[in-house]
Amino acid sequence: MTYRALYLTNNPAFSAQVTELEDLPEGDVELHIDYSTLNYKDALALCNQSPIVRTWPMVAGIDAAGVVENSTHPDFQPGDAVVLNGWGLGETRWGGLAQRTRAPGDWLVKLPIQLTPRDAACIGTAGYTAAMCVQALERHGLTPDDGPILVTGVTGGVGSIALMLLAHAGFEVHALTGKSADHAYLKGLGAAVVLDRSEMAVPGKPMQKERYAGVVDTLGSQVLVNACAQVKRNGAIAACGLAMGMDFPASVAPFILRGITLYGIDSVYASLARRQSAWARLASGLDVKKLNTIVQEIGLRETLPAAEKMLAGQMTGRFVVDVNR
Repeated sequence: MTYRALYLTNNPAFSAQVTELEDLPEGDVELHIDYSTLNYKDALALCNQSPIVRTWPMVAGIDAAGVVENSTHPDFQPGDAVVLNGWGLGETRWGGLAQRTRAPGDWLVKLPIQLTPRDAACIGTAGYTAAMCVQALERHGLTPDDGPILVTGVTGGVGSIALMLLAHAGFEVHALTGKSADHAYLKGLGAAVVLDRSEMAVPGKPMQKERYAGVVDTLGSQVLVNACAQVKRNGAIAACGLAMGMDFPASVAPFILRGITLYGIDSVYASLARRQSAWARLASGLDVKKLNTIVQEIGLRETLPAAEKMLAGQMTGRFVVDVNR
């Protein structure tokens, strides 16, 4: 049985095209994929802008959501709605921008009954990572009474969904963005205050005015440094991205003198228990109708031009890919 997939090759030169395939990766659960996503990492791979792909040839896509077709794994039966995120998809393992795939059952999460495969794709790795960030702050003990939460890079997938989850939970959310045209959009998602990213993108004092009980940071570099300097005593930061850089030219002062905590969030190789917990948090704490307002649905063949648009900074919200059109 053949299926369509977005196939990347590099011999003799890089190529990305939708083609028909027969082979499937190894695994004990075979999936019919309904939807995938287009993430920033996918865009880099599709446009050959960064060494994302480490095994060639590659089927792109770090997310897959669909229905089990065949299974020899005891936890899954045909007809189960599942989501697959991380585990090297689109990097070392054939990914989700395809109509079918096969995967180890231990990597899959059964969707909570409140979510459809399309909902799961709208959320994707971005939203699943956002949920893990929010859970890190909640496990730290933060509540809305402790003060506002700062979310950086908030027009992207992680930032948008973190904003929605936090606002739904009753937090006052301050949204940091470099896109001045998106202030009304962010207020519509629940932001109480929208800040210009330039305010935090330059070096500042190691210890600054205490403003935030916590932070969800997707940018890294100088923004993360300033965020740490502005977190209140015994507050926390969940860091999950490096869109501005991998460097961290910081002082230990906020950690020692204010007792703040920096949590690193790795969603790619998280345990099954943590994945299930994050998806349960999304099912209970995310307004799916509002989520759909930040989603643009495209077909498989539209993914390449959409990737170029994403890398050019011309996108707000999420791209969901219907792999069967």
